[in-house]
Amino acid sequence: MLTGNLVRVRVTKDRVIPQYLARDDPRRLEAAEGMLWIFREAVGRTRGEIEDELEELLGADPATLVHRGLAKVLEDRAEFEVVADLPPEQVRAELFGEAASRRLATPVVEGRHPPFARDAVVADVAARLQAPPAALEAALFADLKDENRMTSFEDTTASRLVDRYNVALAQAVLLRSVRVTVEIRGEKPARYRQIFRKLKFHRLLYRVEGSMAQGYVFQIDGPLSLFSATNKYGLQIALFLPALLHCEQFRLEAEVHWGPRREPRRFLLEARDGLVPHTGDEGVFVPAEQTAFLERFRQVARGWEATEATDVVELGGQGVWVPDYRFTHVARGLDVYCEVLGFWKRSSVERLIALLPKFGPPRYVLAISDRLKVDEEALGELNAPVLRFKEIPNASEMAALLEQFLAPTLLPPESRSNAGSK
Repeated sequence: MLTGNLVRVRVTKDRVIPQYLARDDPRRLEAAEGMLWIFREAVGRTRGEIEDELEELLGADPATLVHRGLAKVLEDRAEFEVVADLPPEQVRAELFGEAASRRLATPVVEGRHPPFARDAVVADVAARLQAPPAALEAALFADLKDENRMTSFEDTTASRLVDRYNVALAQAVLLRSVRVTVEIRGEKPARYRQIFRKLKFHRLLYRVEGSMAQGYVFQIDGPLSLFSATNKYGLQIALFLPALLHCEQFRLEAEVHWGPRREPRRFLLEARDGLVPHTGDEGVFVPAEQTAFLERFRQVARGWEATEATDVVELGGQGVWVPDYRFTHVARGLDVYCEVLGFWKRSSVERLIALLPKFGPPRYVLAISDRLKVDEEALGELNAPVLRFKEIPNASEMAALLEQFLAPTLLPPESRSNAGSK
């Protein structure tokens, strides 16, 4: 991800326009290839040594934002670690402590301390730590950023590096967004499902209108519209962008606050801009807590089969519902859908609760986090069981709720489970 000082944009009266690189510019590709060779040969070298070599190749002109941005993208593809035989903090404490003790114990001659015997200090501390003096020298500042050593590098090509840089520019602009509007049209159902799952995976707060036939319009709250966790949430919006780039027809418009005064501007991105996603089109990842819940559920609910749901349920043109799970009773072939509501706005939850009884599937369960502070009154006429939870839904309680659907009629709302301290 590009830091703020590396973002190249042109600011007009009402727009922020990223200065993307042309994918076929020979000059840019030559510079990118040269930088790639430095990183390919840099395993085992320090970050400072790599920066010195880049400076020698490209020059130290601070105005070369392109080169510095490309270097940042390459750095993000590398792994750096503190490489030292001894803990750097311990080495510094021992050496500085020994040096201070010697200085205090040395008499002042004619108002001056005698010359400092650095090698003697290192030798004494090395003997005390039972390590070679060279190991102390190597560890002394090994935990400083410039002294971290590269342990691995994920290689790429010059053209893909340029593509990744262009996406990083757009992502950096989205970090300043207040609200993001996305239109997607003409996609296949599998693509729409993937987009909805990605929105949920990244825990983005959104509202949606439309249908698969007509396309969808998403209103996503930007990080600057929140009162807390803006950095983390902004990163999640940026990480969502590559999934959108896999769509053939999309238009993104973001309201951003730009510059020191955070003045309102617009950022536009469309499929025709030609940004190339750097992530593979491999489906949707599953959060670790969901995996843990499913594993436990399969252990305690022997009569039910649990799978991740891929359905997109239309809510009468007022949005869609993408449940997390489909629970199928093996003997009776009965399906029950489940949604885990954790990182949502309360108003969004209440809107969903109002729409599901009218347009939702005949059988479903909602698992609602206590953090949302949704009370019984807000649940209104919801015609489904509710499971409360704190961190992860309790698998045994979920299994007990599902058993209700095997009865001739579903139990009334007052039977909802309010357990959930797990």
